[in-house]
Amino acid sequence: MNKTRCFATINMREMNCRYKYDNIEILTLNIKYPIINISYNPRAEENINNQISMQVNEYIEYTSNTLYNQAINTYTDSLKNNFPFHSYEAYMVYTITYNDNCFISLYTDKYEFTGGAHGNTTRTSNTWELCTGQNIYLYCFFMPYTDYTHMLIQEITAQAKENLKENPFIYFNDFKNLIIENFNPHSFYMSPDGIIIYYQQYDIAPYSTGIVEFKIPYTKIGWFPSC
Repeated sequence: MNKTRCFATINMREMNCRYKYDNIEILTLNIKYPIINISYNPRAEENINNQISMQVNEYIEYTSNTLYNQAINTYTDSLKNNFPFHSYEAYMVYTITYNDNCFISLYTDKYEFTGGAHGNTTRTSNTWELCTGQNIYLYCFFMPYTDYTHMLIQEITAQAKENLKENPFIYFNDFKNLIIENFNPHSFYMSPDGIIIYYQQYDIAPYSTGIVEFKIPYTKIGWFPSC
């Protein structure tokens, strides 16, 4: 097997579901997810696809039960109180951010609209080593015993300060403390140029800013993706 530039073949699939109650469509679900093909390593392929499949099935179950019942309650309440009902929406979309040099990385955005002024998005992410199919965690990008959390928070804070020069209202006033408090070592994915650390909506910024991302270049951490 040539490990010089190992990558996976990606096939995107889409699934759509419509949920009705009282002959009224009260909830729609749309999922776009990848099927990973690693011809040189079927075991790694199976492991990665099983994880993705589990995530998709868990979201379908959540939507079909929790979110559907919530939509029913909102619909029946709207009838009782003569309020307009806005159909619920749920989206789960996978985005591949890196697929080269024996690594594949992606993030998953789950968007839900349950009435109100706007919906909300929650992001999760996964990174795998293609030759083994094993999950890669943030500490794997650093030398043992490195205080990588401190280093990353310093870099993120420095970038945030620079961003404020262009947009003074992009973050909450206490963004420095919030960067520390809401730092999550699971909230990262790989890009061609570096690791992306992200914060959820409202973690460090108002809704209008969205999910906040900070790129940590591979040159900064002294690690580069390779087989």
